[in-house]
Amino acid sequence: MKKVLYFIVFISSFLSSQEMITISGNIRDANTGETLIGTSIYIPELQLGTSSNNYGWFSVTVPSGNYQMKISYIGYVSENIPVTYTNHSSFEGLSIKLKPTSTSLKEIKLKDKRKDIAVRSTDLGKIELEMSNIEQLPVLAGEKDILKSIQLLPGIQSGGEGSAGFFVRGGSADQNLILLDEAVVYNASHLFGFFSVFNSDAIKNIELSKGSMPANYGGRLSSVLDISMKDGNNQKYSIEGGIGLIASRITLQGPIKKDTSSFIISARRTYIDVLTRGYIDTTSFAGSGYHFYDLTTKANYKISEKDQIFLSGYFGRDVFTFNSEDWGFQVRIPWGNATASLRWARTLNERLFVNNSIIFTDYKFELNGKQELEDTPTAENTLFSGIRDWNIKTDFTYMPKYYLKSNSENHTIKFGTNYIYHKFNPTSFYGSYDDFELEEIIYHYAHEYAAYFNDEWAINDKIQVNCGLRYSGFTQVGPFDRHVQDDSGQIGQVATDSIIKYNRGEVVQTYGGFEPRFSLRYWLDNRKFDRSSLKFAFVQNYQYLHLTSQATSSLPTDVWLPSSDIVKPQFGRQICLGYYENFQKDTWTRSIEFYYKKMKNLVEYSENYTPGIAIGIGNVDNNLTFGDGESYGAELFIKKDVEDRLNGSLSYTLSKTTRDFDELNNGNSFYAKYDRTHDLTFLLNYKITDRLILSTVFEYKTGNSLTIPKSMYIINGELLTEWGDRNSYRMAPYHRMDLALTFKNKATKKYQSDWVLSIYNLYNRQNPYFIYFETEGRLGGEDPVQIKAQQVSLFPIIPSISWNFKF
Repeated sequence: MKKVLYFIVFISSFLSSQEMITISGNIRDANTGETLIGTSIYIPELQLGTSSNNYGWFSVTVPSGNYQMKISYIGYVSENIPVTYTNHSSFEGLSIKLKPTSTSLKEIKLKDKRKDIAVRSTDLGKIELEMSNIEQLPVLAGEKDILKSIQLLPGIQSGGEGSAGFFVRGGSADQNLILLDEAVVYNASHLFGFFSVFNSDAIKNIELSKGSMPANYGGRLSSVLDISMKDGNNQKYSIEGGIGLIASRITLQGPIKKDTSSFIISARRTYIDVLTRGYIDTTSFAGSGYHFYDLTTKANYKISEKDQIFLSGYFGRDVFTFNSEDWGFQVRIPWGNATASLRWARTLNERLFVNNSIIFTDYKFELNGKQELEDTPTAENTLFSGIRDWNIKTDFTYMPKYYLKSNSENHTIKFGTNYIYHKFNPTSFYGSYDDFELEEIIYHYAHEYAAYFNDEWAINDKIQVNCGLRYSGFTQVGPFDRHVQDDSGQIGQVATDSIIKYNRGEVVQTYGGFEPRFSLRYWLDNRKFDRSSLKFAFVQNYQYLHLTSQATSSLPTDVWLPSSDIVKPQFGRQICLGYYENFQKDTWTRSIEFYYKKMKNLVEYSENYTPGIAIGIGNVDNNLTFGDGESYGAELFIKKDVEDRLNGSLSYTLSKTTRDFDELNNGNSFYAKYDRTHDLTFLLNYKITDRLILSTVFEYKTGNSLTIPKSMYIINGELLTEWGDRNSYRMAPYHRMDLALTFKNKATKKYQSDWVLSIYNLYNRQNPYFIYFETEGRLGGEDPVQIKAQQVSLFPIIPSISWNFKF
C-alpha cells in the first residue's frame, strides 16, 4: 500500500512539473471579418493540431516552449505564427485574420478544408463543400443550386429529373436533417422540387454527414446537411447578385458598426409568371400563374471579445394560382418555410466554449379553392397542412488541459441539451358549401428532447476515436382525439362511439432511447507524401417525425406526422468501413466505403389508399402501414486535389435497397422506389485561360423502379387491371451530360462580373420521368382494345445564360 501511495505522489509531482500553455482565439477573413469554419491549426514540432468550430473558435494546449503554429484554409494565404513562451506570455483570446488569395478558387472539385483532412479525421461519409466549388457547375436555367451539387456525391441519389429532393444510402427524403443556421428546413425546394430554397450568395459553409453522424445531431436516420449563412462584411459595403433566365437575385452586406457588427440581406424572385403571361388565355384563365421568392437575412453583434450574438432568418414562398372563368373555379396554392435563429456564442475560458440558441421553424401548405356558378351555390374551402417548432438548445465545446508532452491525451469534448415543442397540422379541411360548415383546423402537439456527450480522442499517433452517446425522447400530448376504426376494415369508416379523447397536456404516448455513436480511424503509414487510413463507424438513431407521401419527391402535398400511440418512431442502425488515401504528394485523393443499414418502423400508406379521402373522418395515421428497410453498398470517390488547369472527380455507388411490409406486396420484399444498382458521376473542370473556364458533368444512374400492370382483362364490358409485384419493373437508365462555359470579365478593385453559358442535357437524352398506360380502341367494338405504355420525359436540351456581378 505504501508503494502505491509513493507512486501516486511521484506521478503527481511529475505531472505538476510539466508547465503547459493554452493557445485559443478565433479566426476570421481579413477583408470581410467573416469567421472561418474548419480552419486548420497545426504545430509541426508536436505533430499536433485542431480546427476551428462553426464560430471560428479554437483551443489547443501544449507544453511550454517555442513553436511555429501554422494556420491554413483553402482559398486563403497560410499564416505561420511564432509561439515563444516566457513566464508572462499569454496566447489566449487571439484574433487571427487570414487574407484571401489573389485569385479565387472557383473550381468544381469537391474539396476538403485540408488536403489530408479526409485521411486524418474519424469521419466517414462527411464532406465539407465550399460555395466557390459550386459556382461553376452546369445548372438548369442558370440557377446555382446546393442540393443539386450534393447529389453528385457518392451514396446520394436524386429524386428524379429536376428534383431537389435527395435520398441517402437507401433512406427516404424525410430521413435527412436539413439545417440553416441551426433551424430545421422541412421543405427545401422551390418550383415543385426543381430548385432548392437556398440562395447560394448568402451561404458560407456546407457540411454533409452520411456515415458517422456525431452525437450533437439527432432526429433523423440517414444524414445531416448543416448549412451556415454568411455573417456579413464588417469592413465595407458590397453588393452582388445575378440575372438568369427565370430568376434574379441580389445580396447586400456591410458593417453596422465597423469591426463590431454587420448584416447581410439576400433576396431572390422568379419571373416565370411574367414570362408565361403572353402564353395564357387571358379570357378563360386570367390571373393564372406561378412564382416563388425568398428572403435570407442575418445580423451579428460583437458584445465583447468573449461574447457575440447572431440573429438570422429565412422566409420563402411558392405561389401557384389557377383561374378558370368557364368553370367558375379559382385555386390559390401558397406554401413555404419561415425560420428564425437567435444565438449567443460565448467563450467561457480558454478551453470552454458555449453556444445558446432559440430557434423558430414554420412550414405550411395551403390550398384555397372557390367555385362560383350561376345555377349552384358558392363553395369555398381550404386545405391546411404544416408543422411549427420552437427549439431551445445549448451546446458546449471543451478542450481539456493535458499534462503529457505527447498528443496521446488529445480530446475534444462536446456536450449539450436540446428541447423542441412541435405543433403539427397533418391535414385539415375547412370551408363551407351552401352555408354548411365542414371542419375546423386540427393540431397535434408533442415534446422532443435530447442530451448528448461526445469525445473525439487521439489515443496515439495511429489510433483516433470519436465516441458519443445521445439520449432522445418524444412525448405526444393532448388535446387529441383517437378515432378507432370499426370492424369493417374499410378505409375511412369510423365508429362514432369509438373515440378516445385526451385533454390538453395529457400524455398520449412517450418514446425514448439511447443512440450510441462510434467511429475509429487507424493510421496505416507515416510516409511524407502518401498518407492512408482505415476507418470504422457505427451509428444508431431514432426518428420521431414521419413524412407520408405518394409523390415522387418532397412535394408540398406531403404530410408530416408525429409518432403516436399507433405510429412508432423510426429506428436505424448503420455500420461503415472505409479506406482513405492521399497519393502523389497529396495531389490525388481516393476513398472507398462499404455500408450496411437496417431501418425499422418505416411508414407507407395502406394498399389502395388515396390521400385525402379520409379528411375530416378520422386520424391520418389510421391509413398507414409499417415495415422495415435494408440497404447496403459500396461507394468509390476519387478526385484531383490541386490548383491546376485540369481538375475533376469521379464518384460511383453500387447499392441495393429493399423494403419489407407485411401488408404490402403480399408480404414479400420489394425494391425501394429509389433503389439504384449503379450511380456514376464524372466532373471535369478545365481552365482554358485565367478568365475562361470549361466545366462538364456526366451522370449515369440505374432507372427508377415502379409497379406496372401484370394483365388487363374485360369483365361485363369493364376494363380491369391486375397489377404486378410492387416496384418490380425498371425504367430505362438515366444518363445526361451538362456543359458550362464561364467567362470572367476583367476585374477591378471595386467591381467584378462573369457570364455563365450552360447547356443542360447536351445530347438531348429523353430520360423517363414517369410511365403511364393508355387504351386504344373502344370496349365492345369490332377491333381489339390495345394497351400501350407511354413514357413522359421532362427536359430536352436547354441552353441558358446568366450574368453574375459583385461590387
